[in-house]
Amino acid sequence: MTISVVVPLYNEEENVEILHARLKEVLDKMGVEYEILYVDDGSLDMTLDLLEKIQKKDFERIIVLSLRRNFGQTAAFAAGFDLSRGDIVITMDGDLQNDPADIPRLLEAIKGYDLVSGWRKKRKDPFLSRRLPSIIANWLISKVTGVRLHDYGCSLKAYRRDVIKNLRLYGEMHRFIPALASWYGVRINEIETTHHPRLRGKSKYGIYRTLKVLLDLLTIKFLQSFSTKPMQFFGPIGVFFSLFGTIICLYLTMEKFINAVDIGNRPLLLLGILLLIIGFQFIGMGLLGEMIIRVYHESQKKPIYTIKKIIGPGK
Repeated sequence: MTISVVVPLYNEEENVEILHARLKEVLDKMGVEYEILYVDDGSLDMTLDLLEKIQKKDFERIIVLSLRRNFGQTAAFAAGFDLSRGDIVITMDGDLQNDPADIPRLLEAIKGYDLVSGWRKKRKDPFLSRRLPSIIANWLISKVTGVRLHDYGCSLKAYRRDVIKNLRLYGEMHRFIPALASWYGVRINEIETTHHPRLRGKSKYGIYRTLKVLLDLLTIKFLQSFSTKPMQFFGPIGVFFSLFGTIICLYLTMEKFINAVDIGNRPLLLLGILLLIIGFQFIGMGLLGEMIIRVYHESQKKPIYTIKKIIGPGK
């Protein structure tokens, strides 16, 4: 078994060297073939310079990907996934809050499963700004997607190679990989992992990011339920509006010709016509969706990142 460890980094100059030392210590003790892919996500500090020095000392096992600008954590993970070669791919944050010592436990837990997700049960973050929004988001994501996990936001996860190679990520969807992968029928396990408080550097998370996650949740639900059948989503809405508009128009027609009521200035007439137009638009959107479904995100294979340089063996 070979292992790839993917670590995205953005302005983590204070943590890079300590992180690498801890990672290397754990992986060397395990006695397995491994590679570490550090993805510098457009850092503005000395992170990339430090990564290049680390790579020169262990050039056979370390690969450094430098993205041209800050594309976001999802794009950084996607870049690492695309270049990873291991049978098992492990992801983790680069801020030292995830513990590399949990990697052996992830590998043990993945036996018989396709994906193992970490659970920061004893999370060392502020309650109101980080833990409370996370609790609400995890409950909501589990309800909407049907994949029940305690901690979708934990980056410490292990994937079998075929799981991540079949996924196309965009937006903030790296945290939704278990939900996306469930569409393929993968077996998912969850284990408790150690979580440390951030001692160095600045957190890149906030309430605004939680909002983006919730918006991506709508996309995930649509992809899970209607990505191959958009007409089943737009069609019923269109039929409802069209039917309601038709009833209104029929009622007004009867008023006009049977009771000789003037309907030209009635707001109800405008409402009926508007509902008919909206209904036809939704049905049309469903038809268009059916026609373009084969060129949807996954089939385009359009990368969501651009790599400035790759530093590593054979690169």
